[in-house]
Amino acid sequence: QVQLVESGGGLVQAGGSLGLSCAASGTIFSITLMAWYRQAPGKQRELVARIFGGGGTDYLDSVKGRFTISRDIAMRTVYLKMNSLKSEDTAIYYCHAVIRGGNYWGQGTQVTVSS
Repeated sequence: QVQLVESGGGLVQAGGSLGLSCAASGTIFSITLMAWYRQAPGKQRELVARIFGGGGTDYLDSVKGRFTISRDIAMRTVYLKMNSLKSEDTAIYYCHAVIRGGNYWGQGTQVTVSS
């Protein structure tokens, strides 16, 4: 059984920064990718950033240059550093991992950006 536990998030003023982290635990032999998604009220869940097993990354266009995804392989943890936050970044952020063909999700953490 794999579990993803998120931390971070909260309330920040526009232009500020926040960091999220997500630790994977359980029976894990290899991680194909880890990612961050977000879902704002009334909107579909969207991919924000992902990092592949080989270290490659990609980002949602609207966060490029502001958000950075990184990982600690030994700690099985993925991070999302968010700078220059905007009100439209307000959402619940979910950690996602693909591990040996299985899809796993964290419980979500709220990020609120006040303007």
